[in-house]
Amino acid sequence: MSLLRVPVLAILVSMALCQYYDYDYQPVSMLGPSGPNCNQECECPINFPSAMYCDNRKLKFVPIVPSGIKYLYLQNNKIEEIKAGVFDNVTAELRWLVLDNNQLTNAKIAKGTIDKLTGLEKLFFSYNNLTEPVIPPSKALDELKIMHNKLSKFPSGLLNDKENLTSINLQHNELTSDAISGAFKGPKKLLSLDVSHNKLKKLPAGVPSSLEILYADYNEIEGVGAGYLNKLPSLQYLRISHNKIADGGIPAGVFNVTSLIELDLSFNKLQAIPEINEQLEQLYLQANEINKFDLSSFCKFMGPVNYSRLKHLRLDANLITQHSMPPDTSNCLRVASDIMFE
Repeated sequence: MSLLRVPVLAILVSMALCQYYDYDYQPVSMLGPSGPNCNQECECPINFPSAMYCDNRKLKFVPIVPSGIKYLYLQNNKIEEIKAGVFDNVTAELRWLVLDNNQLTNAKIAKGTIDKLTGLEKLFFSYNNLTEPVIPPSKALDELKIMHNKLSKFPSGLLNDKENLTSINLQHNELTSDAISGAFKGPKKLLSLDVSHNKLKKLPAGVPSSLEILYADYNEIEGVGAGYLNKLPSLQYLRISHNKIADGGIPAGVFNVTSLIELDLSFNKLQAIPEINEQLEQLYLQANEINKFDLSSFCKFMGPVNYSRLKHLRLDANLITQHSMPPDTSNCLRVASDIMFE
């Protein structure tokens, strides 16, 4: 078994930073001159006539959107208000609405605007001042991003008819566990949910069984409910680092599920390595209070086909060293290429 050190954290940080600007955006200068069917405040390239670019223009209001526009880019302005009627020409045809980096509040979003968009597929509303979500009636919505706002409530039922919604990003808000109780029951095809950097005391309840990715880093979570992961048979990636999880908050075998590929429990208060399934490949336990290397946490039995598939294990910033590993560790962790103690 080779004990190598790989900067896994650097890779994860890079991925997290890249996820914010992941819509298909191209500068207008690359798309040619603007066509005639366009609001004068914006540009609608002739070779991409269904897109209207209104970003980085110091706008304070959303301009009236002409018919034929499917993709509307309004990020990086000073927009404070969405007035009634601005979307009347595109209520059924607008597909993407990007409102990131503005100054919008719920009180300044008039009725007859977003609540009339019946064909919207992607809504990006990050870096504003919303206190509760603004959700269009569209059943085609597949991606919702309301990061870096002031969300303190997410009424249940808002997503009940969002049968195509696959991704929700709500990190960096003020959401509590009570505030999101029942909020995610509706979207039966949901694959990814990020509620990191909020005020949760526990993992979200009532999430659909389709979920594959759940991130809840930087909250106030103290434990994981018994059987929680058994209700999520497709879950592959679970991150709950930077919380308040101690050994008493982890029921026996709660992480021993075959679907998990990656589990991040770093920066918590664990003193023991929790029991995991042999199929887990990535385990992050750095910056806890772990004082013992118990091989039974990884392997209940060892044999030709009974061994852990763990490839990466981080145990740095704990109370154990490489010398804490039992002699038969290599029989259990036989495919591990990266075990970090310092």
